[in-house]
Amino acid sequence: MKNSALKGALGALAVVGVALAAKKIGQRKRFMKGIFNEYGIKERSPFALADKIREMNDEQYQELKGKFKKEFSSRCCRKDNTAEA
Repeated sequence: MKNSALKGALGALAVVGVALAAKKIGQRKRFMKGIFNEYGIKERSPFALADKIREMNDEQYQELKGKFKKEFSSRCCRKDNTAEA
């Protein structure tokens, strides 16, 4: 009886984990689609993005780089700087 309940709980946990991963993938896909649309990139490939980056000036590149850093930065293991003040 205990083993069956444990399997059910682990199964439910796995379903939640898959749902969260799918949600995150969808968010990142929408972000990339927005980047391609914003910069007028017709072909949806890393090579087309690289070609567009080569054409950019430094200011545009830094703006794009900031967007990528903000979207893809890791949210774990951040140091809290409020204690240092």
